[in-house]
Amino acid sequence: QVQLVESGGGLVQAGDSLRLSCAASGRTIKNLFMGWFRQAPGKEREFVASISSLVGRSAYADSVKGRFTIFRDNTRNTLYLQMNNLKPEDTAVYYCAASSLGLGVVSSEYGYWGQGTKVTVSS
Repeated sequence: QVQLVESGGGLVQAGDSLRLSCAASGRTIKNLFMGWFRQAPGKEREFVASISSLVGRSAYADSVKGRFTIFRDNTRNTLYLQMNNLKPEDTAVYYCAASSLGLGVVSSEYGYWGQGTKVTVSS
């Protein structure tokens, strides 16, 4: 079992940056694929970014490509999401997730989830 706790969300203005963190406990994440998803009010949860376990390959949703960067520090057992040039449409609750299956973009591929951290971007 792995427990995931997100932090770093908040209220920012359009164009600002935020860095989300996801601290894992219970087991090492170095062999797990990790991802970020988000859910805006009234919308379904959507894929944001994912990163492979060791090689560091990553995947991004088109809506965040070039603005967001996913990275991990396995020595700290922590996943990050650097978000730059934030837009109002990035407003959502952001969830960290872990998977043993692969560099997935579908939420059903992830077996472990955090509780989420809220990001609000004002225009």
